[in-house]
Amino acid sequence: MGISFTPKLITVPGRVLSNPSVRYKGQGVASIRSGSWNLNNLTFRVPGAPLKDWAYVMIGDGHIPSDPDRAVADFINTARAQGLTLSPPLKASASSDGLPWVMNYRDPGNVEKNVDEMFRRIKSNANLKNARLLLVVLPNDNPTVYKRIKLNGEVFHGIQTVCVIMSKFIKSNNVQYHANVAMKFNLKLGGTNHVLDDSKMGIIAGGKTMVVGIDVTHPAPGSSETAPSVAGMVASIDKTLGQWPAILRLQREAKQEMVDDLTDMLKSRLRLWHKKNGVYPENILVYRDGVSEGQYGKVLHEEHPRLLRACKELYTGGVTAKLPRMTIIVVGKRHNTRFYPTKAEDSEKDNARCGTVVDRGVTETRNWDFFLQAHTALQGTARPAHYYVVLDEIFSRRQNPAYPTVADELEDLTHNMCYLFARATKAVSICPPAYYADLVCERARAYLNYFYDENLSQKSGSASVASAKHLQPHPNVIDTMFYM
Repeated sequence: MGISFTPKLITVPGRVLSNPSVRYKGQGVASIRSGSWNLNNLTFRVPGAPLKDWAYVMIGDGHIPSDPDRAVADFINTARAQGLTLSPPLKASASSDGLPWVMNYRDPGNVEKNVDEMFRRIKSNANLKNARLLLVVLPNDNPTVYKRIKLNGEVFHGIQTVCVIMSKFIKSNNVQYHANVAMKFNLKLGGTNHVLDDSKMGIIAGGKTMVVGIDVTHPAPGSSETAPSVAGMVASIDKTLGQWPAILRLQREAKQEMVDDLTDMLKSRLRLWHKKNGVYPENILVYRDGVSEGQYGKVLHEEHPRLLRACKELYTGGVTAKLPRMTIIVVGKRHNTRFYPTKAEDSEKDNARCGTVVDRGVTETRNWDFFLQAHTALQGTARPAHYYVVLDEIFSRRQNPAYPTVADELEDLTHNMCYLFARATKAVSICPPAYYADLVCERARAYLNYFYDENLSQKSGSASVASAKHLQPHPNVIDTMFYM
């Protein structure tokens, strides 16, 4: 047929971007090695609101540790060392209310009922009913129990929940694990774990740019015919990128990737920005996850007009009459492109070094795209993220003398943001807006677990109504990072 293959990989030019300085409270600066660091002698940049009304439960499969309070006290000490203001946990007003809680994991048919009953007892207990946050210690990572806890806490009762594994949580001197749990506490309480220097934040440092992440999750094979697709959106509320409240919406049709309610979703995020800053942003930087190459045009021609409509409806007078500049970037993870260093001294466990960016040789000559491997792979071959610029009204219209080209500026900014994933002490593989949007969609799957059951017998209409009811987080948690 005239087709021949070469057994050699092609060689393409690449660069390794330097890591940014990760800053904590005061003069605290993380010591970064291969894209990761630890929290030793560091405290959160902005501690969350003081937490007085909280409780813990230990769910056991017939066994509860002899001294659960000791493990909780160790965690409190670690959290306080990180800067959190934590009061001792609330105690049940009567031992008969069943805390700690013992659950029969061998009876899967009643697991969800047992979780529902646990929350019912908490809300009916005089001392616990006003708890804002619940620490749940689980014997294992049973997904059914986890999903039911999230549904009860975040949707039905308005209680923030943090789940941990018992064997790790009760282990003596497990400071690193407790510190990781404290990071989740801080985020749910409105705090900021760490930040970057303004010099590494590019256009975001000016405080006039809102960053948005969008993703859609679809029913898996074997789900009910009535199971819906769900769209999720997150957005920053200030220049530190420390907090990313989220919003969820059902798609009108299952398996539909283009987001129906983008206009209302973006308007809600713009209002939160305005509430925090007093003005609407001048720039909106969007990272769109989950779109295949064949749908790039749809993002531009279907989703961009919906985002623009949100701006036109809110930017209506005075200094807000001028519409914001918008840049939309599609983030791709499902591809087969891999990079290997050509020299052994440039290798890191047989992978390219974290911060490797490739924008020539395997990218499109007539369009703007690049590959970025921001992270260090724990094992195997690192998969770079692919970023494809669908629309740019921000970077090409400004001149930044610090960068030779606008492409360099966007690549550096995207790379630096990978160090701002708030519940980790390492650079992550995709930038946080896309990562958070993926997480909030995963949380939607937890809320709708029953509706993703292939044995669901409800009719389409009733399933849609029930799904919508189960999808919306409680007003107590809606403007927080409940999904972390």
